[in-house]
Amino acid sequence: MPNALANRLDTLYADYNREESATDPVHLVRPFTDPADREVAGFCAAALAFGRVGSVINSITTLLAIMGPHPARFVRTFDPAAPHPELRAMVHRWTRGIDLVALLWVLRQMIEKNETLEGFFLEGYASDHEDIGPALDSFSTRALALDLRKAYGKVPARAGVCYFFPRPSAGSACKRLNLFLRWMIRNDEIDLGVWTKVPPAKLVVPLDTHILRLGKCLRLTRYNSAGWKMAADITASLRALESADPVRYDFSLCHVGMMGACGYGRPQGDKQCPLRGLCHPRVRSSPSRSSARR
Repeated sequence: MPNALANRLDTLYADYNREESATDPVHLVRPFTDPADREVAGFCAAALAFGRVGSVINSITTLLAIMGPHPARFVRTFDPAAPHPELRAMVHRWTRGIDLVALLWVLRQMIEKNETLEGFFLEGYASDHEDIGPALDSFSTRALALDLRKAYGKVPARAGVCYFFPRPSAGSACKRLNLFLRWMIRNDEIDLGVWTKVPPAKLVVPLDTHILRLGKCLRLTRYNSAGWKMAADITASLRALESADPVRYDFSLCHVGMMGACGYGRPQGDKQCPLRGLCHPRVRSSPSRSSARR
């Protein structure tokens, strides 16, 4: 079964490993050619990658337009005390413009301290760690220890910028941070390969609703609740199939879920699933007429 699953996942990966295969936020980052711009644009795009796809694409497009053709240069000179009316007017679900002001200010401080976001991340990275979990913990802890007052004035007890810097040790799956790291570290037709010091083997799958559903359907995890333990568990199962690059399957699996092909917990079962025969969809029965009337 592991070989059969690996072969099917490899076929699925090949089908999706094309820029035009599916709409995705990473495609808004690709047009930037300078690695410094891709790093900054990538972090901002991943930070807003929550909610409906259309809303995500619109918000990222708006933010990148405000930052202009050279996002890294924009961040290096960003003044959080300046008016920034377009930026402060932005709203993406519960994220407000002031939280984006704080985010850009934090990114500026990271770059001033370590020249690049990769340099800031590497301060907490060690090659003997099993995965990037400890490095992410360090990254987010150190990010939120930077000055926030110049953005917020009086910093709220739970400032909105904190949402961009979750920690595995707090149980978070860190989906958007793992997504950013996938874009930066992997290198193929989808991912950008900007960073060079962290191997793809250390990555953890960005756990969203679709990966959760497919992870359970393919029996890649023993956990039922979304969080870091489930993300690491699914990654460990994928690492058993592809030790050097376990997250290579993330993009294709996610988009199988996004197009509604996974039947886990749905009446359709595996009728539309490209992994049919290898999955275990736990079909939810449609209610009978008598029960529907009650």
